[in-house]
Amino acid sequence: MKLRSIAPIGLKLLFLGLHLIVMVFPLYWIFITSLKPQKDIFALPITYWPERFTLDNYVNIFRISKFHIYIANSLMISLLAAAIVIVIAILSGYVMARFQFRGHRQIMLAFLVTQMLPGFVSLAPLYLMMARMDLINTRLSLIIMYTVMLIPFSTIMLRGFFQRVPSSLEEAAMIDGCSRLSALARVIIPVMLPGIASTFIFAFVQNWNELFMAVMFIDTEALKTLPVAMNSFIMKFDVDWGAMSAGTVLSVIPTVVLFAFAQRFIVDGLTQGAEKG
Repeated sequence: MKLRSIAPIGLKLLFLGLHLIVMVFPLYWIFITSLKPQKDIFALPITYWPERFTLDNYVNIFRISKFHIYIANSLMISLLAAAIVIVIAILSGYVMARFQFRGHRQIMLAFLVTQMLPGFVSLAPLYLMMARMDLINTRLSLIIMYTVMLIPFSTIMLRGFFQRVPSSLEEAAMIDGCSRLSALARVIIPVMLPGIASTFIFAFVQNWNELFMAVMFIDTEALKTLPVAMNSFIMKFDVDWGAMSAGTVLSVIPTVVLFAFAQRFIVDGLTQGAEKG
Protein backbone atom coordinates (compact mmCIF):
# COMPACT_ATOMS: atom_id res chain seq x y z
CA MET A 1 0.00 0.00 0.00
CA LYS A 2 2.85 2.40 0.83
CA LEU A 3 4.53 1.67 -2.52
CA ARG A 4 1.26 2.35 -4.34
CA SER A 5 0.87 5.70 -2.59
CA ILE A 6 4.52 6.71 -3.10
CA ALA A 7 4.67 5.79 -6.80
CA PRO A 8 2.32 8.57 -8.05
CA ILE A 9 4.16 11.15 -5.94
CA GLY A 10 7.49 9.97 -7.33
CA LEU A 11 6.21 10.20 -10.91
CA LYS A 12 4.93 13.72 -10.28
CA LEU A 13 8.25 14.80 -8.78
CA LEU A 14 10.10 13.23 -11.71
CA PHE A 15 7.90 15.01 -14.24
CA LEU A 16 8.23 18.33 -12.41
CA GLY A 17 12.01 17.87 -12.18
CA LEU A 18 12.31 17.19 -15.92
CA HIS A 19 10.06 20.15 -16.69
CA LEU A 20 12.19 22.40 -14.46
CA ILE A 21 15.38 21.27 -16.22
CA VAL A 22 13.89 21.93 -19.65
CA MET A 23 12.75 25.41 -18.58
CA VAL A 24 15.84 26.47 -16.63
CA PHE A 25 18.61 24.99 -18.78
CA PRO A 26 18.29 27.52 -21.67
CA LEU A 27 18.51 30.38 -19.16
CA TYR A 28 21.55 28.77 -17.54
CA TRP A 29 23.21 28.28 -20.93
CA ILE A 30 22.62 31.91 -21.94
CA PHE A 31 24.07 33.07 -18.61
CA ILE A 32 27.28 31.04 -18.82
CA THR A 33 27.67 31.96 -22.50
CA SER A 34 27.61 35.62 -21.51
CA LEU A 35 30.53 34.93 -19.16
CA LYS A 36 32.68 33.05 -21.70
CA PRO A 37 35.44 34.62 -23.80
CA GLN A 38 34.40 34.96 -27.42
CA LYS A 39 36.74 32.22 -28.65
CA ASP A 40 35.46 29.73 -26.04
CA ILE A 41 31.77 29.99 -26.97
CA PHE A 42 32.04 27.43 -29.79
CA ALA A 43 35.10 25.61 -28.50
CA LEU A 44 35.05 21.81 -28.55
CA PRO A 45 34.44 19.71 -26.56
CA ILE A 46 31.38 21.45 -25.16
CA THR A 47 31.77 22.35 -21.50
CA TYR A 48 28.80 22.94 -19.24
CA TRP A 49 30.89 24.99 -16.82
CA PRO A 50 33.37 27.50 -18.30
CA GLU A 51 37.06 27.11 -17.47
CA ARG A 52 37.50 30.87 -17.71
CA PHE A 53 35.07 33.62 -16.80
CA THR A 54 35.09 37.14 -18.19
CA LEU A 55 32.87 40.21 -18.12
CA ASP A 56 34.11 41.41 -21.51
CA ASN A 57 30.75 40.74 -23.17
CA TYR A 58 28.96 42.98 -20.67
CA VAL A 59 31.62 45.68 -20.98
CA ASN A 60 31.52 45.56 -24.78
CA ILE A 61 27.77 46.05 -25.14
CA PHE A 62 28.05 49.29 -23.19
CA ARG A 63 31.33 50.36 -24.80
CA ILE A 64 30.48 49.60 -28.43
CA SER A 65 26.76 50.41 -28.39
CA LYS A 66 24.55 52.79 -26.41
CA PHE A 67 23.07 49.96 -24.40
CA HIS A 68 22.26 52.12 -21.37
CA ILE A 69 20.22 54.43 -23.61
CA TYR A 70 18.34 51.46 -25.08
CA ILE A 71 17.48 50.23 -21.58
CA ALA A 72 16.30 53.70 -20.52
CA ASN A 73 14.13 54.04 -23.64
CA SER A 74 12.54 50.62 -23.10
CA LEU A 75 11.85 51.33 -19.43
CA MET A 76 10.32 54.73 -20.16
CA ILE A 77 8.11 53.53 -23.02
CA SER A 78 7.06 50.25 -21.36
CA LEU A 79 6.20 51.81 -17.99
CA LEU A 80 4.29 54.77 -19.44
CA ALA A 81 2.32 52.63 -21.89
CA ALA A 82 1.52 50.01 -19.21
CA ALA A 83 0.39 52.72 -16.76
CA ILE A 84 -1.93 54.31 -19.34
CA VAL A 85 -3.30 50.88 -20.26
CA ILE A 86 -4.07 50.12 -16.60
CA VAL A 87 -5.94 53.40 -16.06
CA ILE A 88 -8.10 52.92 -19.17
CA ALA A 89 -8.58 49.17 -18.63
CA ILE A 90 -9.73 49.69 -15.03
CA LEU A 91 -12.51 52.01 -16.19
CA SER A 92 -13.52 49.94 -19.22
CA GLY A 93 -13.24 46.64 -17.34
CA TYR A 94 -15.45 48.01 -14.56
CA VAL A 95 -18.09 49.17 -17.04
CA MET A 96 -18.06 45.84 -18.89
CA ALA A 97 -18.38 43.90 -15.62
CA ARG A 98 -21.03 45.98 -13.86
CA PHE A 99 -23.32 47.25 -16.62
CA GLN A 100 -25.41 45.58 -19.31
CA PHE A 101 -26.16 47.72 -22.36
CA ARG A 102 -26.91 47.33 -26.05
CA GLY A 103 -23.84 46.07 -27.89
CA HIS A 104 -22.18 44.70 -24.73
CA ARG A 105 -21.56 41.26 -26.20
CA GLN A 106 -20.49 42.67 -29.55
CA ILE A 107 -17.87 44.86 -27.89
CA MET A 108 -16.45 41.89 -25.96
CA LEU A 109 -16.42 39.85 -29.16
CA ALA A 110 -14.59 42.66 -30.96
CA PHE A 111 -12.00 42.76 -28.17
CA LEU A 112 -11.42 39.02 -28.56
CA VAL A 113 -11.25 39.16 -32.35
CA THR A 114 -8.54 41.86 -32.24
CA GLN A 115 -6.33 39.47 -30.26
CA MET A 116 -6.57 36.84 -33.00
CA LEU A 117 -5.09 39.07 -35.70
CA PRO A 118 -1.29 39.02 -36.13
CA GLY A 119 0.23 42.37 -35.23
CA PHE A 120 2.36 42.66 -38.36
CA VAL A 121 -0.77 42.66 -40.57
CA SER A 122 -1.52 46.25 -39.55
CA LEU A 123 2.05 47.58 -39.64
CA ALA A 124 1.77 49.27 -43.06
CA PRO A 125 -1.42 51.30 -42.36
CA LEU A 126 -0.18 52.15 -38.87
CA TYR A 127 3.10 53.41 -40.32
CA LEU A 128 1.22 55.66 -42.76
CA MET A 129 -0.96 56.93 -39.91
CA MET A 130 2.05 57.76 -37.75
CA ALA A 131 3.83 59.40 -40.69
CA ARG A 132 0.85 61.68 -41.40
CA MET A 133 0.81 62.73 -37.73
CA ASP A 134 4.59 63.32 -37.91
CA LEU A 135 5.25 60.83 -35.11
CA ILE A 136 7.83 58.63 -36.83
CA ASN A 137 11.08 58.47 -34.83
CA THR A 138 9.38 59.52 -31.60
CA ARG A 139 8.80 57.65 -28.36
CA LEU A 140 5.21 58.86 -28.42
CA SER A 141 4.46 56.70 -31.46
CA LEU A 142 5.38 53.52 -29.56
CA ILE A 143 3.52 54.61 -26.44
CA ILE A 144 0.36 55.19 -28.47
CA MET A 145 0.64 51.92 -30.38
CA TYR A 146 1.43 49.80 -27.32
CA THR A 147 -1.47 51.37 -25.44
CA VAL A 148 -3.94 50.75 -28.25
CA MET A 149 -2.76 47.16 -28.73
CA LEU A 150 -3.07 46.19 -25.08
CA ILE A 151 -6.29 47.89 -24.01
CA PRO A 152 -8.64 45.14 -25.37
CA PHE A 153 -6.96 42.18 -23.67
CA SER A 154 -6.25 44.15 -20.47
CA THR A 155 -9.94 45.10 -20.34
CA ILE A 156 -10.89 41.44 -20.67
CA MET A 157 -8.48 40.48 -17.88
CA LEU A 158 -9.68 43.16 -15.46
CA ARG A 159 -13.33 42.46 -16.30
CA GLY A 160 -12.79 38.91 -15.03
CA PHE A 161 -11.27 40.23 -11.80
CA PHE A 162 -14.09 42.76 -11.32
CA GLN A 163 -16.67 39.99 -11.69
CA ARG A 164 -15.12 38.18 -8.73
CA VAL A 165 -15.55 41.21 -6.47
CA PRO A 166 -19.05 41.39 -4.89
CA SER A 167 -21.01 44.41 -6.10
CA SER A 168 -22.30 44.78 -2.53
CA LEU A 169 -18.97 46.39 -1.59
CA GLU A 170 -19.44 49.46 -3.77
CA GLU A 171 -23.17 49.55 -3.03
CA ALA A 172 -22.39 49.80 0.70
CA ALA A 173 -19.88 52.57 -0.02
CA MET A 174 -22.44 54.46 -2.14
CA ILE A 175 -25.02 54.16 0.68
CA ASP A 176 -22.43 55.78 2.96
CA GLY A 177 -22.20 58.76 0.60
CA CYS A 178 -19.55 57.80 -1.96
CA SER A 179 -20.11 58.42 -5.63
CA ARG A 180 -19.64 55.46 -7.98
CA LEU A 181 -16.21 56.73 -9.03
CA SER A 182 -15.21 57.35 -5.41
CA ALA A 183 -16.40 53.85 -4.43
CA LEU A 184 -14.34 52.42 -7.27
CA ALA A 185 -11.22 54.27 -6.15
CA ARG A 186 -11.57 53.78 -2.40
CA VAL A 187 -13.14 50.33 -2.11
CA ILE A 188 -12.86 48.28 -5.30
CA ILE A 189 -9.35 49.16 -6.49
CA PRO A 190 -7.69 48.24 -3.14
CA VAL A 191 -9.40 44.85 -3.36
CA MET A 192 -8.37 44.57 -7.01
CA LEU A 193 -4.63 45.13 -6.42
CA PRO A 194 -3.70 41.49 -7.26
CA GLY A 195 -5.56 41.67 -10.57
CA ILE A 196 -4.21 45.13 -11.38
CA ALA A 197 -0.66 44.00 -10.61
CA SER A 198 -1.04 40.95 -12.84
CA THR A 199 -2.43 43.02 -15.71
CA PHE A 200 0.29 45.64 -15.32
CA ILE A 201 2.98 42.96 -15.49
CA PHE A 202 1.36 41.48 -18.60
CA ALA A 203 1.27 44.90 -20.28
CA PHE A 204 4.83 45.77 -19.27
CA VAL A 205 6.29 42.48 -20.49
CA GLN A 206 4.47 42.79 -23.82
CA ASN A 207 5.83 46.31 -24.30
CA TRP A 208 9.30 45.35 -23.12
CA ASN A 209 9.63 42.51 -25.63
CA GLU A 210 7.90 44.10 -28.64
CA LEU A 211 10.10 44.31 -31.74
CA PHE A 212 8.14 44.80 -34.97
CA MET A 213 6.70 48.23 -34.25
CA ALA A 214 9.90 49.43 -32.61
CA VAL A 215 11.81 48.55 -35.78
CA MET A 216 9.18 50.17 -38.02
CA PHE A 217 8.67 53.43 -36.15
CA ILE A 218 12.14 54.11 -34.70
CA ASP A 219 15.22 54.64 -36.83
CA THR A 220 17.20 57.11 -34.69
CA GLU A 221 19.97 55.52 -32.64
CA ALA A 222 19.20 57.55 -29.52
CA LEU A 223 15.53 56.43 -29.51
CA LYS A 224 15.93 52.69 -30.12
CA THR A 225 14.55 50.22 -27.60
CA LEU A 226 16.21 47.14 -26.15
CA PRO A 227 14.71 44.55 -28.58
CA VAL A 228 15.95 46.65 -31.52
CA ALA A 229 19.41 46.77 -29.98
CA MET A 230 19.39 43.00 -29.48
CA ASN A 231 18.36 42.55 -33.10
CA SER A 232 21.39 44.57 -34.21
CA PHE A 233 23.70 41.86 -32.83
CA ILE A 234 22.45 39.62 -35.67
CA MET A 235 24.65 40.61 -38.56
CA LYS A 236 24.55 39.55 -42.19
CA PHE A 237 27.05 36.69 -41.96
CA ASP A 238 27.53 36.30 -38.22
CA VAL A 239 25.88 36.60 -34.81
CA ASP A 240 27.66 38.14 -31.83
CA TRP A 241 26.58 35.44 -29.39
CA GLY A 242 28.56 36.86 -26.49
CA ALA A 243 26.92 40.28 -26.75
CA MET A 244 23.54 38.68 -27.47
CA SER A 245 23.76 36.53 -24.33
CA ALA A 246 24.91 39.42 -22.15
CA GLY A 247 22.12 41.63 -23.46
CA THR A 248 19.56 38.86 -22.88
CA VAL A 249 20.65 38.46 -19.25
CA LEU A 250 20.34 42.20 -18.65
CA SER A 251 16.97 42.39 -20.42
CA VAL A 252 15.49 39.70 -18.16
CA ILE A 253 16.32 41.55 -14.92
CA PRO A 254 13.46 44.14 -14.99
CA THR A 255 10.79 41.48 -15.60
CA VAL A 256 12.18 39.29 -12.82
CA VAL A 257 12.11 42.25 -10.41
CA LEU A 258 8.51 43.03 -11.40
CA PHE A 259 7.36 39.45 -10.85
CA ALA A 260 9.12 39.31 -7.48
CA PHE A 261 7.47 42.57 -6.42
CA ALA A 262 3.96 41.64 -7.60
CA GLN A 263 4.08 38.22 -5.94
CA ARG A 264 3.29 39.85 -2.60
CA PHE A 265 0.03 41.22 -4.00
CA ILE A 266 -1.01 38.05 -5.79
CA VAL A 267 -0.57 35.87 -2.68
CA ASP A 268 -3.29 37.77 -0.82
CA GLY A 269 -5.98 36.70 -3.30
CA LEU A 270 -9.09 38.51 -4.36
CA THR A 271 -11.56 36.81 -2.02
CA GLN A 272 -9.43 37.49 1.06
CA GLY A 273 -9.21 41.13 0.06
CA ALA A 274 -12.98 41.31 -0.36
CA GLU A 275 -13.52 39.83 3.10
CA LYS A 276 -11.06 42.31 4.60
CA GLY A 277 -12.87 45.16 2.85
